[in-house]
Amino acid sequence: MALSRVCWARAALWGSAVPPGLYVVRRLQFVRSGLTWGAPRSSKLHLSPKADVKSLISYVVTKTKVINGKYHRFLGRHFPRFYVLYTIFMKGLQMLWADGKKARRIKTNMWKHNIKFHQLPYREMEHLRQFRRDVTKCLFLGILSIPPFANYLVFLLMYLFPRQLLIRHFWTPKQQIDFLDIYHALRKQSHPEILCYLEKVVPLISDAGLQWHMTELCTKMQRGTHPAVHDILALRECFANHPLGMDQLRALQMKALCRAMLLTPYLPSVLLRHRLKTHTTVIHQLDKALAKLGVGQLTAQEVKSACYLRGLNSTHIAEERCRTWLGEWLQISCSLKETELSLLLHNVVLLSINYVGSRR
Repeated sequence: MALSRVCWARAALWGSAVPPGLYVVRRLQFVRSGLTWGAPRSSKLHLSPKADVKSLISYVVTKTKVINGKYHRFLGRHFPRFYVLYTIFMKGLQMLWADGKKARRIKTNMWKHNIKFHQLPYREMEHLRQFRRDVTKCLFLGILSIPPFANYLVFLLMYLFPRQLLIRHFWTPKQQIDFLDIYHALRKQSHPEILCYLEKVVPLISDAGLQWHMTELCTKMQRGTHPAVHDILALRECFANHPLGMDQLRALQMKALCRAMLLTPYLPSVLLRHRLKTHTTVIHQLDKALAKLGVGQLTAQEVKSACYLRGLNSTHIAEERCRTWLGEWLQISCSLKETELSLLLHNVVLLSINYVGSRR
């Protein structure tokens, strides 16, 4: 009776019109169910901390892509010229990063299986060679950026001198063609000087037959005739020893050959000779790997790049003619010994100077 009065008083205070008996029954039922079955479970699902982190990261990435897309559209509408440069720069960074990852995989594979550079397949050898040159050029920019606030000056220099300071990944398609033409024009300036040295050494050749072959070759070059493979291979003995062996080349000859190979000539004679030997040896190793692969397995871009590396301005020559020229080069290169690599070095001029379509 006392309990019912208390419940009635609570109901009066809460403004409820529920009779006290019914409240007591429901209260007892609730207590009974709580004692028997425990507290009711919540129907709301809770994600694990890992799932929460993943969903947060996914959300951030999605929003970042949306904002980045809006930013690109804004630049494209209001600053079209800057947007072109920005796009090329970002794509260049992505390609350079991809090249670095690939070079790292190749190096790791070499270390695991104890493979030397000359034992690699052609494409991996060429990738490592080109990546080293690109990294060397990028390191120069990094050194320039070390002083405080020098990075702003570096960006200005990159914009003003893209050919000298940037690698091919950051060039526009038009710049790639123009810059390759400029580089070829620079190395072409050394061709007459190299041919002049070949004429001067004719009296120094002891063998009369070799003297005649050298004179005939120089005459053909001056007349604009493209030499045959056997005409060049007939002189291999002259380039193995005195006077045209790698160790017998004079300083002025080496400087001219460095310009023909797009190497810096402003070094002491000892370093010039070492660089020429190293560079020619790498090309010889690439030629052997390419001969195993076959010229027919290369893409059009790979063929043109291989020809340009070996002295031919392939940017304005048809693909089939480039393949023919590259086949002639491989025929000469694979016939030479290590002591005759000076002929391969001079072959950059001999085989390319009068080739059809290369006079630009």
